[in-house]
Amino acid sequence: MCSRGCNPGYSISSSPLTNPGRLSLTVSVIRYDSPSGRPRKGVCSALLADAPTATIFPVLVRPAEHFGPPADTATPMIMVGPGTGIAPFLGFLDHRRARGDHAPNWLFFGEQHQATDFYYQDELASLRRDGILTDLDLAFSRDQRTKIYVQDRMRQQGAKLWSWLKNGARLYVCGDATRMAKDVDRALREIIAQHGNLSPADAGAYVKQLSIDKRYVRDVY
Repeated sequence: MCSRGCNPGYSISSSPLTNPGRLSLTVSVIRYDSPSGRPRKGVCSALLADAPTATIFPVLVRPAEHFGPPADTATPMIMVGPGTGIAPFLGFLDHRRARGDHAPNWLFFGEQHQATDFYYQDELASLRRDGILTDLDLAFSRDQRTKIYVQDRMRQQGAKLWSWLKNGARLYVCGDATRMAKDVDRALREIIAQHGNLSPADAGAYVKQLSIDKRYVRDVY
């Protein structure tokens, strides 16, 4: 992504159909103090944030195989993207709007506080008004005594999520691989077992088949 020794990957949060000459990224700037009190920062995120306007950085664009909006304009789409994991789904939704897709689209988004961490709130509201984003479930973990995450919202909407999957929906997950992706995968298996009346083993086989069919795809890091 950038020079000076950093080589992170960022998901593109725009569509070439809406603005062919522009590529957008969603970057969370990392700054913190180490246990010893020494200031630390993300090499690339801080570099991008602190660079003067119009600074040019070399970039390499690499396709993420199978991680894109459905080719079939009628295929429902479920997206799970907490934090900066929301990035590609802004591009997916813009792409579907530009193509005139008529399929329903459902986003699960989460962060810590709604007042300060509701990324793309205006853009999502616009997509809702236009009927592109048909369903939106939010999980702001620190806004109540009991922490709530996207996987909790998925469980709450388990029957509906199972119905979408039975109707051919594709499920996308983007974001943290360390905990979030594992928690979401666990919730998905529980939902399929409960609402599909399947054993844990059969639910696992169902999830495996979703992956094989490229109906359950992840971009996690």
